[in-house]
Amino acid sequence: MHDESRPGTSGTESGDAWFKTTQWSSVLHAADSNDPTAEASLSSLCQTYWYPLYYYIRRLGHTPEDAEDLTQEFLARLVHKGYLKGVKQEKAKFRSFLLVALKGFLANEWDRARRLKRGGGQELVSFDAQNTENRFLAEPVDGMSPEKAFERRWALALLSQVLSRLEKEFCASDKGPLFQALKGLLSGEETGNSYAELGQRFGMSESNVKVTVHRLRRRYRELLREEVAATVDNPEDANEEIRHLFATLSL
Repeated sequence: MHDESRPGTSGTESGDAWFKTTQWSSVLHAADSNDPTAEASLSSLCQTYWYPLYYYIRRLGHTPEDAEDLTQEFLARLVHKGYLKGVKQEKAKFRSFLLVALKGFLANEWDRARRLKRGGGQELVSFDAQNTENRFLAEPVDGMSPEKAFERRWALALLSQVLSRLEKEFCASDKGPLFQALKGLLSGEETGNSYAELGQRFGMSESNVKVTVHRLRRRYRELLREEVAATVDNPEDANEEIRHLFATLSL
């Protein structure tokens, strides 16, 4: 019979390592130095949150090809060209900084960047162009401004990252199938099975299933706050940022 403990510590330790190497605050504090960890941290954050940038550029009317080139060029410059110098650290949010920096890039440099030979720029993020565009086309039609749409996709990317980290923790404890069966409960969805039926399926008592769900939700909240805290300069701003992002999702 399965025990009722939370996923093993290996996943948590891996998550802690991720958090320590992707904090926006560490990027800001090292921006004016040659600290190599700043570039690695920024690169990791960009790997996670590139899609809202692509989505924003497409919403402005650029072609899929230009959007791909512009996203890659912007991220490459951001990481390697010292764009961080002069960024105010007071209440800085990675989300806000990215959008302001992208607007400046598009206003001043996009024409030259779009003329880059395909594949000639630096690729910071590896993504399938067709799949990315299909993802964009599958998005629901809405009347949001590109800025509001960017914030909504940012929030969705953040929640996706949280879910991915939580799934890795469960898989590290050989509980991947259990996670797949329970993850809908995080958003209030119905699993289609009662706790008793889930217990029978996974060799657990009904009470153990309830405990596991409770711990799943608690760990989800922990990872959510950790993920958000990694994108703000001051961890104390995390709660405010969480409220803002959920308000964005409710629009």
